[in-house]
Amino acid sequence: FECFDLDDDPQGTNGWNWQGQFFACTEMVMPTSSSKNTSMFPAYDYDYASDEEWCLENYGVKPRPTWITTEFGGHGFKHALKNFGSNIIFSNGLLDPWSGGSVLEDISETIVALVTEKGAHHLDLRAATAEDPDWLVEQRAAEVKLIQSWLDQYLDKKRKVFDM
Repeated sequence: FECFDLDDDPQGTNGWNWQGQFFACTEMVMPTSSSKNTSMFPAYDYDYASDEEWCLENYGVKPRPTWITTEFGGHGFKHALKNFGSNIIFSNGLLDPWSGGSVLEDISETIVALVTEKGAHHLDLRAATAEDPDWLVEQRAAEVKLIQSWLDQYLDKKRKVFDM
């Protein structure tokens, strides 16, 4: 029995190397730690100073660990969205452990939660395949229908302005 080589991801992480890491440096600091007593992962203590040094060295930016809560209202982000947001779809699969921190109910007519029991992290955003289950095809269709209705409303308003 061989252990998984953490340095060799067969799925490839090229996109994460610059997109995800830059995002983690600039907008979404994601501290993680683990203990050999409570986790299957190797013991690791989070060190903000080393993350800050790495972000400065690689991207020339200093992490903003409180940006997300400052920008979006922390635990009160639903209130901020209701007052200032529109045309947002929160697509959630309840198999995704991140769904617990997401929006699982509609906030308004234009801030909509599409929730499925079977989905997981951004599955609906991946390219469609012939093997996609019916619920996933239906969820994507619902997303397209919502986006199309918002675009139609925008174009109708624009036409009315220019037809005057």
